Amino acid sequence: MKLSFDQIDRATALPVIRRVPASRIGAWLGAGWRDFKANPIPGIAYGLLFGIGGDLILLASLGQAHLFMVAVSGFYLVAPLLAAGLYELSRQHARGEHPTFVESLGAFRRNGESIALFGLVLALIAIAWERLSAIAFALLGKAASGDVGHFLTQTILSGEHTGFVIVWFAVGGILALLTFALSVVAVPLLLDRDSDFVTAMLTSLHAFAANTGMLLLWAATIVALTVLGFATLLFGLVIIMPILGHASWHAYRDLVE
Repeated sequence: MKLSFDQIDRATALPVIRRVPASRIGAWLGAGWRDFKANPIPGIAYGLLFGIGGDLILLASLGQAHLFMVAVSGFYLVAPLLAAGLYELSRQHARGEHPTFVESLGAFRRNGESIALFGLVLALIAIAWERLSAIAFALLGKAASGDVGHFLTQTILSGEHTGFVIVWFAVGGILALLTFALSVVAVPLLLDRDSDFVTAMLTSLHAFAANTGMLLLWAATIVALTVLGFATLLFGLVIIMPILGHASWHAYRDLVE
């Protein structure tokens, strides 16, 4: 007998997951933009935290290719957790409220233990990626030494280390996909409901399994817009990250019944 996702969710006491068409991605971004316009000051404050924090991390690691690559990857890993305040802004906006930046920080206190434990899971994934990268770069030797420019020209683009490049990107891609699948609705769910972090991650995995194609497109959209922010020395993230944070809240509301 073939079980539907709805039957599995009800049998395991997980929230029911909806199947959502890819056309909703535009609606999420539109809703995110409207939330941002309705209460821009807190959103800009969060955007500045993303932009300034990212600049400091990247500037500190530019001279070491290994740390730079890990820093960029780590940005994507921790972003869902750091965006909790933006989810809270959207949650309260739906109620007709306009919280301040300081008031939105209360999101981290609601269900704080589960949010902290989920953050620990993300931290462990980030540490695993850093260690794997460190080992890989050590095995590569001089080709992976030096700054980012040297690494790109002598390793990534030279064609002399194709095997390393393929394996490194494959492992990084698998970890990134796992992180996205675990977190796509996890943090909004923890803020919105009295749920534990395991239930939140399982619900997120179910949402990803039921909407794999469109959520991969959503992930690609997030990556593309974030890269655009990086291309402006992260200053573009001051606007882009709040909109993506608000949009992710609306994605959660669409995906989870």
